Amino acid sequence: MKFSLRLTCALLLGTLAAGSAAAQDPQAPPPDPRVVIETTEGDITLELFRQDARVSVVNFLTYVQNGFYDGTIFHRVIRDFMVQGGGYTEDLAPKTEGLRGGILNEATNNIRNRRGTVAMARTADPNSARAQFFINTVDNRSLDHKDRTDRGFGYAVFGRVVDGMDVVERIERTRTHRVNGLDDVPREPIVIRQIRRLD
Repeated sequence: MKFSLRLTCALLLGTLAAGSAAAQDPQAPPPDPRVVIETTEGDITLELFRQDARVSVVNFLTYVQNGFYDGTIFHRVIRDFMVQGGGYTEDLAPKTEGLRGGILNEATNNIRNRRGTVAMARTADPNSARAQFFINTVDNRSLDHKDRTDRGFGYAVFGRVVDGMDVVERIERTRTHRVNGLDDVPREPIVIRQIRRLD
């Protein structure tokens, strides 16, 4: 009995020591950061892929830290496709104060534009993404990286929704119209009150 108890204690201490060593392992990558997008339709929590899309994540978090997204809107909403935001104010003026230059397109990480992933929006120039982002509401294979041509480069996925997909779906179902030369604009503004980090 004493031997059994001694063995159990030794095994338990060994397990705790191993766990402690793993927790302090300097080689272990830090956990992926999370942010909450607070909108007038509810909150959306994102996990950001720091290891696979470092440039996009650092870019996005810098805008978050600077409060750039506060008061912007989801200005482009297409059912069975995606919801896009982060570039216009409620009066449909482009948000330019604090806007930085384009970033490297990381679509070559080959993370697919599946339902619930978040990716960088851009123009026809593959490396033109700045602050705008979109959340895929279906699997969008047409947006995945295919080759290094302008048409085939794809859109860089840098995170995913881990909570609040019901909010994304509610935004997706909103009625839209064309206004000020922009298509697919929600008739009732869907405002991003703020985006804040959780860690």
